[in-house]
Amino acid sequence: MKILVVGGGGREHAIIRKLKESKEITEIHALPGNGGMYKDAKTVNIGAKDIDAIVKYAVDNEIDYAVVAPDDPLVLGCVDALEKAGIPAFGPKANAAIIEGSKVFSKNLMKKYGIPTATYEVFSDADLAMEYVKSSALPIVIKADGLALGKGVIIAFTREEAIDAINSVMNDKKFGSSGDNIVIEEFLTGPEVSVLAFTDGKTVKPMISSMDHKRALDGDKGLNTGGMGTIAPNPYYTKEIADECMKTIFLPTIDAMNKEGRTFKGCLYFGLMLTPNGPKVIEYNCRFGDPETQVVLPLLESDLFTIMKATTYGTLAGCEVKFSDKCACCVIMASKGYPEKYQSGFEMEIPEEIEELVYVAGAKYENEKLLSAGGRVLGVVDVQPTLKKAIDGAYAKVNKIKFDNAFYRHDIGARALMATEEK
Repeated sequence: MKILVVGGGGREHAIIRKLKESKEITEIHALPGNGGMYKDAKTVNIGAKDIDAIVKYAVDNEIDYAVVAPDDPLVLGCVDALEKAGIPAFGPKANAAIIEGSKVFSKNLMKKYGIPTATYEVFSDADLAMEYVKSSALPIVIKADGLALGKGVIIAFTREEAIDAINSVMNDKKFGSSGDNIVIEEFLTGPEVSVLAFTDGKTVKPMISSMDHKRALDGDKGLNTGGMGTIAPNPYYTKEIADECMKTIFLPTIDAMNKEGRTFKGCLYFGLMLTPNGPKVIEYNCRFGDPETQVVLPLLESDLFTIMKATTYGTLAGCEVKFSDKCACCVIMASKGYPEKYQSGFEMEIPEEIEELVYVAGAKYENEKLLSAGGRVLGVVDVQPTLKKAIDGAYAKVNKIKFDNAFYRHDIGARALMATEEK
């Protein structure tokens, strides 16, 4: 079968590498892909948001099945358009992808159906929002309503920071129209957990849990990024907590979406906080997380393509979703200066013996050379029997990779290790 994967980052590279293991798949096309995928897929320079061009390419090239990975094309209705053209696809339709496309929608959904989350208020007027934070408890969280590349959340520790954040998002339009409305919510405390889950709109099969590291610098300092590294499984996420989340969060969310006439199929990402008052939802994503995918999929023992088709066709209940009992760590190698200004175009040297678990996020391939071409450049992964060994293994690989202007965090997994008997 001929498969098309929409997207061009490290998450898509991890998905493509896993799909390559399926005996059913004969060809993989990536739109737009990136230069680091040249050994794994045919990359085509069509943007992930160019829905008409994606559909035309899929039809012209007789694609049998499509995987729409990023949030933008999902929210824009890429799955709807592909299915209308007769091409089955993995991912939610636009009316379900709104669960990520609008934080106002998702917060209101949780409130309506009693799904545990932080208390919040919604504002469309900057002056009213600023007045509100003058008397709010601190710290406080300000979120742009729409998509913002994972950077639309600001934690304000002072009133001045809160007012600056509102001004930046609503008046200066830092995230464009995504900041026309904002959510202001209470600051929750506790370990964070990411749980990606396969669903066909009826059955929910969670993947192995993970822990993201959003801040740019060691010690969880610096600016918010799209993610600087991950580990899996998350040691704070016990079986008891998993059972509670299934009853109070996962199934209720799927039921709520069905009741709203927005059946969700694909991968639903639950960003959770394990608070002293129980697990609560920080955010939903309508797709695989990045860089969570880079640690979750290497631990998947079942056939990814079989699972994806089961979500599309409503047969997930009878589909095996099995994960290894090993651990994985991903260290993101980024361009110095990310998530703000950075330089790229530097040649990368990745030893062939470690290539298999190095996922390329931002690169171009020119004159038989792989050059850095983005903020987040590589996701360097290792899988081992213990978390400590996986962390050590990932950093050992990082030390073998060379490119100018590279930077990375040195403490990925450190907090997770504190919850284990390993040191």
